[in-house]
Amino acid sequence: MASEEEKYHLITSRLQEVLGGSQIKSILAEGRAPRCYWGTAPTGRPHIGYFVPLIKIADFLRAGVEVKILLADVHAFLDNLKAPLDLVTHRTKYYECILRTVFTSLGIPTSKLTFVKGSDYQLSKDYTLDVYKLSTLVTEHDAKKAGAEVVKQVESPLLSGLLYPGLQALDEQYLDVDFQFGGVDQRKIFTFAELYLPRLGYSKRAHLMNPMVPGLMGGKMSASDPDSKIDFLDPPEVVKRKIKKAFCEEGNVSENGLLAFLEAVLIPVSRLRLERLRNEGGLDGQEGAGSQKPFVADDAPEGTVFTITREKGGGPSHYQNYQELKDDFAAKKIHPGDLKASVRDAIISLLGPIQATFFANEDWKQIEQLAYPNLSAKPEKKKKEKVYHPPPPGKGKNAQLSSPSTTQSVCLEPTQGSSSQSETVV
Repeated sequence: MASEEEKYHLITSRLQEVLGGSQIKSILAEGRAPRCYWGTAPTGRPHIGYFVPLIKIADFLRAGVEVKILLADVHAFLDNLKAPLDLVTHRTKYYECILRTVFTSLGIPTSKLTFVKGSDYQLSKDYTLDVYKLSTLVTEHDAKKAGAEVVKQVESPLLSGLLYPGLQALDEQYLDVDFQFGGVDQRKIFTFAELYLPRLGYSKRAHLMNPMVPGLMGGKMSASDPDSKIDFLDPPEVVKRKIKKAFCEEGNVSENGLLAFLEAVLIPVSRLRLERLRNEGGLDGQEGAGSQKPFVADDAPEGTVFTITREKGGGPSHYQNYQELKDDFAAKKIHPGDLKASVRDAIISLLGPIQATFFANEDWKQIEQLAYPNLSAKPEKKKKEKVYHPPPPGKGKNAQLSSPSTTQSVCLEPTQGSSSQSETVV
């Protein structure tokens, strides 16, 4: 059984910053399982950048942390209408399908996770009252500052964007957690929560932050920029095309999205699979979907966590940690083409079981179509139905032709008090 120090190390490893680490240590010393939440707003299509927090959540679970995943549907609507109300319900379902499938593909038991939809409690009387209370304490300056890195910034911000940080702070109380986990871009919201929750009479929580992983082009990985990221459902040929276009200057290790993804995702996944092969790691021995082979060559020496295969000869290079690989790339011992090829193959392998699950599930495919309708698709033209209109009497194919000189007599029987008469119809 892991010690308190080992659990704390597992919880905080590979993080960029920890605020309130002493609180987590105190909880572990009590023998209680820490409780945390990670939230995501179901807006654009989720991409492989989501592997970064999900891999870290796997560490939390191995350390015995109780994890809640917040599907923040209300936040998605508030953030400058990124998800219209008529789509947010479908996108929330789509996100849950994706996240559960990713955990399963990695061999992480979802039974240890709790999925919570924001609207299940954020529309309650008590929560709404706390939002009003918070609005009497928070200045416009603090609200804008807190959301500066997360909420979409526009020239004339909507009031909804100013509410966003306050709601995220209140989530810590209403989800009953000890710490919140997110990217370092959430730091201003986290410090906002630490300042304002105690003013409402609630306890201050700890906050754990992942580093931000740059996109394929070197900037921020964004759901709105298709070339900066790879979607979970991108087929292999699309992955190859995007990796080929990725920024990867020889010897340049800064703003290199491929190296960053390798450090944050591929090497941790490889270690996870190696631990599972050795029956280590505390994940109940659950097998992941698809290939669970570590990203190493078959002849790699013991301790290898990643192998760079050279496409133009020269033999593979085996690495026991990320720093060794980074140093070799900086020294130009690894060609950008070889790095791209090795990362490309690893990503395709990661996405394989996720995509197989999607294409085998008709309900999920229908949810995807409802969540992200193809707005550029031209509607099918309906053929105009022919309606039969009968010709007027005496016309048309079946009309009887009569000679102008022909007459027809209709005789009417004489009635009482009238004389016999004849009516001629031409």
